[in-house]
Amino acid sequence: MAGVSAATWGIAGLATFGVIARPWNLPEFIWAAAGAALLVLLDLLPWPDALAAAAKGMDVYFFLIGMMLLAELARKEGLFDWLAAQAVRWSNGSAKRLFLIVYVVGMAVTVLLSNDATAVVLTPAVYAATRAAKVEPPPYLFVCAFIANAASFVLPISNPANLVVFGAQMPPLSEWLRYFALPSVAAIVATYITLRLTQRRSLDAAVAVIEQIPPLTVGGKLAAAGIALTAVVLLGASALGRDLGLPTFVASAAVTVIVLLIGRQSPMSILKDVSWSVLPLVAGLFILVEGLNETGVLPSLAGTLKDAAMASPQTTSWIAGIGVAVASNLVNNLPMGLVAATTSQAAQVPAQVTGAILIGVDLGPNLSVTGSLATILWLIALRREGEHVAAWQFLKLGLIVMPPALLLALLALSAVSS
Repeated sequence: MAGVSAATWGIAGLATFGVIARPWNLPEFIWAAAGAALLVLLDLLPWPDALAAAAKGMDVYFFLIGMMLLAELARKEGLFDWLAAQAVRWSNGSAKRLFLIVYVVGMAVTVLLSNDATAVVLTPAVYAATRAAKVEPPPYLFVCAFIANAASFVLPISNPANLVVFGAQMPPLSEWLRYFALPSVAAIVATYITLRLTQRRSLDAAVAVIEQIPPLTVGGKLAAAGIALTAVVLLGASALGRDLGLPTFVASAAVTVIVLLIGRQSPMSILKDVSWSVLPLVAGLFILVEGLNETGVLPSLAGTLKDAAMASPQTTSWIAGIGVAVASNLVNNLPMGLVAATTSQAAQVPAQVTGAILIGVDLGPNLSVTGSLATILWLIALRREGEHVAAWQFLKLGLIVMPPALLLALLALSAVSS
């Protein structure tokens, strides 16, 4: 049994390293899928259990497909270029003002559409804005990555991991806001301040002036309406306690079909540019976590967590929040959310401990490029634009940005829980 556990953890560790380091420049999904396949081929995880684990991500798959369809539609219909021109005009020649505009818009998109939407939908628009403004893209692109996680626990819909962590025990919206409103403000403000300070030298450049903005096309207007409709659908589904994936997919697919019919375009023009590799990546991560669950480590961890929470909920919440934040960068926060949900629900921990775990799952990933699915999606979006961010480059910035935000958010949670 010990040998099986060691082999499972070893494969999961190597797969995670592959996702982080991308040896030989192979895409992230290959390493996650290869690790999952090895577990099955070596009989470390029965194939029916592997299929069941992959099926747990069905809602996430629908959600991601819907968001990627909207992003490609908006790109091809010129919505991103139009929004970019508007942002540059509002900046009035100031790089610092443009930086703030991007941050505020990123916060709004994350809160109302989720952190994955910020990575998929906003990143291309911000890149277009930097081209229009004739400024260096990295500071503004980093905003997309960091605000996607920093604002991801304002509402339950702001991060799919929120739904994973709470599951059927999702609190009412009023209780959610009571616990997470102040920690969210702390995280958002702290992240902005540290980002602004670290990027200050790049924000002295002048921003180009745009004299005239071409009107938005009919297809662009429909794409914008589709994004707004999706936000309404997400809020409605969340209020009713329904899954978010299928409604998102249906809304985005309907808008895509309408735009394609009006423009008499082939669906292949959209479908060929969707980043389908994200789906096997997520499935592989779910299977790897199921393999770890089979080793029996998680039930033991649940017992330890329960004893600690009974002895000192306050101390346990700090340890759990920081521990989960770091661990999310090792296995990605979506599967970490599954692990945390399984462990915390089995341990029946107090709300403060669960809240700290959620903050760790959501905010911790601002440390590394593989911490959250949103950051991986952000990297994929950057590569499509010809931009590349090294894992070490992100980590150096994450070491400055993430810890203050995490500690202040946990401090705020302690204040509202006492």
